Amino acid sequence: MPEGKVLIITHTADNEAADTVIQAIAELGGQSVRFDVDRYPADLTLTTTWQGGRWALWLGDERLDDITAVWYRRSYHIGKGLEPLLDKEFLSSALGEVRRTLFGMLEGLPCFQLERYSVYRRLDSKEEQLRMAVKHGLLVPETCITNSPQQLQQFLAATGGPVIAKMQSSFAIYREGEEHVVFTNEISDEHLSQLDQLKYCPMVFQEKLPKALELRVTIVGREVFSFAIDSQQLPGAATDWRKEGAALVNNWKPYPLREDVANSLLSMMDAYGLNYGAIDLILTPDGKYYFLEINAAGEFFWLDRLCSNAISRHLAAILLNAAERRE
Repeated sequence: MPEGKVLIITHTADNEAADTVIQAIAELGGQSVRFDVDRYPADLTLTTTWQGGRWALWLGDERLDDITAVWYRRSYHIGKGLEPLLDKEFLSSALGEVRRTLFGMLEGLPCFQLERYSVYRRLDSKEEQLRMAVKHGLLVPETCITNSPQQLQQFLAATGGPVIAKMQSSFAIYREGEEHVVFTNEISDEHLSQLDQLKYCPMVFQEKLPKALELRVTIVGREVFSFAIDSQQLPGAATDWRKEGAALVNNWKPYPLREDVANSLLSMMDAYGLNYGAIDLILTPDGKYYFLEINAAGEFFWLDRLCSNAISRHLAAILLNAAERRE
């Protein structure tokens, strides 16, 4: 049986995915150490030393020198709990040091990682993703990334059809204590009347593609898990299925992805050196597949349920070096 000790970077409010992978690691004969980063540093200590010619690492009182792999799952709410403990003048600096210490430790670990923090940061570039997708034979929507109202107007005129707008990162706006997630939206006349405000914040604009299906393709190592949803069955999900994600969660179905598309996605994973990717595609009514984006920490728990936890089991195998992986 494979052996190994996996450090799992997550947080206390994570969903079932983390526990399912932890169970799969145990079933394969490995060990796991869960690091809930929202407990650091208020309730957890992290220590690295170089003494006597060797490195040592502790999480609390547990020594982690024998870690063989890292699964960077989530890093939400780092430094949670510090606000009531520190004066405001020190809080921002302390949080900055907390983040630098944690991510610096991870980047320096000489073991397999799924994925390194620097790889996640590289994937923040949606522009590079689109260029990479084209390079590897995938179709992408007509796209304009700009803060220029004039350039956007030219793009809209040249596109000649509906256009959607989205941000390059996922975030929420908090108004009167309520969280408002920023979704993808179709450009309306109201948006056009506020076009001058674009110069203060660049956005991504793409042609609005007709959708036969939306696909979430999860690739773990060299295994491809493909699922599809008819997002057009609910008006609120027509532009962004995530708006009705909870209502549609049981409507996803396994989908036989066309071989050439799967091979292009695998080639793209090779180029990035990724062992995990949650990839969003659109299938148009005329049978064309369009790449939207790849997320190296994309969610998968609801799809895992549809394949008897095969995604979690393969993740565990990759982490324990019991399945082919990209080093």
